[in-house]
Amino acid sequence: MKKLTAFILAAALSITAGAKNDLKNFPAPMDPQTVGVKLVEHYLSQPHSHWGDIHSKYIPDLVTYPDVCTWIGSLWFAKATKNEALYKGLVERFEPIFGERSDLQAKMRPVQHNVVDYYVFGAIPLEIYRGTPERRYLDLGMKYADGQWILPENHKDYEEEWDKKGFSWQTRLWVDDMFMITILQMEAYHCTGNMKYLERAAEEMDLYLNEIQRPNGLFYHETKVPYFWGRGNGWMAVGMTEMLRVLPKDNKYYARIKDAYLLMMGTLLKYQGYDGMWKQLIDVPAAWNETSCTAMFTYAFIQGVKYGWLDKKVYGEAARKAWIRLNSYLTEDYDLRDVCCGTGTKNSFQYYLDRPRNIGDLHGQAAFIWCAYALCSGK
Repeated sequence: MKKLTAFILAAALSITAGAKNDLKNFPAPMDPQTVGVKLVEHYLSQPHSHWGDIHSKYIPDLVTYPDVCTWIGSLWFAKATKNEALYKGLVERFEPIFGERSDLQAKMRPVQHNVVDYYVFGAIPLEIYRGTPERRYLDLGMKYADGQWILPENHKDYEEEWDKKGFSWQTRLWVDDMFMITILQMEAYHCTGNMKYLERAAEEMDLYLNEIQRPNGLFYHETKVPYFWGRGNGWMAVGMTEMLRVLPKDNKYYARIKDAYLLMMGTLLKYQGYDGMWKQLIDVPAAWNETSCTAMFTYAFIQGVKYGWLDKKVYGEAARKAWIRLNSYLTEDYDLRDVCCGTGTKNSFQYYLDRPRNIGDLHGQAAFIWCAYALCSGK
């Protein structure tokens, strides 16, 4: 409680006329580099979460997407801040997965339908390869990146239909996919320099924009679920941000994605609370403040300001306010409170409002680490 009170007090003192849109200087308790180190150290001190394994008796312990997002964000942060100790710890964490814990590697064709949540595992070794260029990391990661476009023998009819159209057989038109598919393909591009991976990701994103973005710029969780779920929109906000950072401006999809991004950012700005937070259902004032989506939108704002896509005076102030407020949701152990649990789609308004609020859930930890990385890095 003392730490929480101190954060809130520091936040109040920091919002002065000269600091409203400053994304570099923060009060000591919420300095991005300090907070980022604590968050990554906390992640390294914990076992793998094995999120999602409990949903199917057929799926053994695996490293699934919440761990992937946290791991990648931690690697980004460690490299941006030149923290060799953190980087070494994150690489060493992967070493057993090559050997005695190879069972943690995502299976190439899990039983359950949300296979995209497992293939994104390949992004970890690819990100490590960029800083530790050992062939084994590249080979392992590329198995998953290439596998997203190789139709398996035991495929379903709808998977074959997407494959015939040139899209990933893992396409399901859920907003989550626009991080899970695109980040893996972009990592493959970074590691190989082969434009086909970047083109795949961009074309896939164009499909999703056409299918699930609404006129106000926000996104349904999927085509048949007409609710603007916070973290679902967060996946899209971060996915578009990452795509715009990598995609050449003369690429045929760049303008389309940027227009969609700007439309979304404008609407998100309108729905940000006076306290800097966003809601579990973005457009429902009575919904609860949700930290993972707030962190994701904050990340998109920070990068948008840094790359000149967004007005610093307006979006810099919004991002600063959100970062400050998010810090008040940290426990003494650097666990983020009020994180929506992992959530599948359901056509029920009350279902989204009633989702459990977790503490320390990696869905939130990852997004907060991304924010620390963005605030500590250059472009």
